[in-house]
Amino acid sequence: MSQSQSQSLEQANIDQLRQQSVSQQGHLIDGVRRSASDESVMDVISPIDGCVFTHLANGTAADMEHAIESARAAFDDRRWAGQPPAARKKVLYRLADLIESEALSLSVLGVRDNGTEISMAFKAEAGSAAGTFRYYAEAIDKCYGQIAPTADSVLGMVHHEPVGVVGAIVPWNFPLMIGAWKLAPALATGNSVVLKPPETASLALLRLGELALEAGLPPGVLNIVTGEGAVVGAAMGLSPLVDALVFTGSGNTGRRLLQYSAQSNLKRVYLELGGKSPNVVFADAPDLENAAKVSAAAIFRNSGQVCIAGSRLLVEASIYDDFVDALCKATQGYRVGDPLDLSTTVGAVNNHQQLEVNLNSVRVAQDEGADLRLGGNQLLEQSGGYYMEPTVLTNVSPQHSLSKNEVFGPVLAVTKFNTEDEAVQLANGTELGLAAGVWTRDLSRAHRMVRRIHAGVVHVNTYGGADNTVPLGGVGQSGNGHDKSLHALGKYTNLKTAWVQL
Repeated sequence: MSQSQSQSLEQANIDQLRQQSVSQQGHLIDGVRRSASDESVMDVISPIDGCVFTHLANGTAADMEHAIESARAAFDDRRWAGQPPAARKKVLYRLADLIESEALSLSVLGVRDNGTEISMAFKAEAGSAAGTFRYYAEAIDKCYGQIAPTADSVLGMVHHEPVGVVGAIVPWNFPLMIGAWKLAPALATGNSVVLKPPETASLALLRLGELALEAGLPPGVLNIVTGEGAVVGAAMGLSPLVDALVFTGSGNTGRRLLQYSAQSNLKRVYLELGGKSPNVVFADAPDLENAAKVSAAAIFRNSGQVCIAGSRLLVEASIYDDFVDALCKATQGYRVGDPLDLSTTVGAVNNHQQLEVNLNSVRVAQDEGADLRLGGNQLLEQSGGYYMEPTVLTNVSPQHSLSKNEVFGPVLAVTKFNTEDEAVQLANGTELGLAAGVWTRDLSRAHRMVRRIHAGVVHVNTYGGADNTVPLGGVGQSGNGHDKSLHALGKYTNLKTAWVQL
């Protein structure tokens, strides 16, 4: 089978790739694969069937320290930071090409690891990662310093310099996509990086590290250490040799990283901590049937394991019953099952613990008075894998835990409202503020809602799909800083002033 054939999204190719054995995986430190310093390993359990299919190095604090020292040495000798921007650009372009050439194998490997349906993974993982590396490669030689307005006797210059060693921690829902959001701008600006992949989705990122070396990234510039967050993540957070931390994940872990910064060298910490995003549907939405279909996709694709998932559906009272009917009809069209089957539209929950969290959230919501309209159960238990029905709970009160707490699963809370002011109050009723959606044909109302909703991203008459040209970041307890767009570059650079007396 040719390379082009093996990388096309066809069932026969997927089935061939899913059968490939995966050898035990080590860290990538200073360009070399290495076992854990104490030789310990972690099981890699596929959410597809609950079976162990390979093992990872279970990293120690010493492993993380070794990786950080490698990154520091690479930064200090300027083997990467000292290269001309055009040279760094060529390497990142080659990396994007290599990712694209292995798009299907990377996607299948990732699906075996994290359970995302293959049709989504092919586009949102490998496809997105390749596009992200190209985007920041293209930006490298187009970012200039500044000349300050001064008197004739002075020259004031503002330089943009790489921050140094960046520690990156990414989650299991879209490890390649979110990993690229952090790696690409960090590398483009000349930093060295130590990456900690998620325990339950490390394989595709380890392969990405190998492709980076093949593309020409010098050894030591990108190091990858697998293992438990409480061990290797803590060692990263506490290291005085790490200059900045970037993280996507839970609020509790984000708080710990801030504490580690305070306990060590006051390293910069940028956090994206998820959300409980409101999706607001007014009676004058341009196409209510389409709004229902998109609203279902906004919460149920990837089993609800999407940071910006529209997990709170707020519907104007006059259309509430009809809209919920249309939403449930759209939801019943989803096929939950083997994520490596192209006919599947909703894949597996990433791990057994998350599945239990999802199921318990439904039980709690019912105990608090919400009505279970659709779903709520585990599926395909006989497979050994982790599957759950898309679940719709109606009459959810703002006081219910389901209105306030992120589930990170296929569980939708539906609430009705009567006025625009009430919709805003409900939308802003949590401490989180990552994303939101608004459906209306009233242009003035749309702009008012964008202004009034506390969220980093507000979609209008759609949900999701924003590309690399715009930033993603949260307000409130959804974090700080931004991934994506040219705005992300600021996380990875320092400003230096040169004040020259002429």
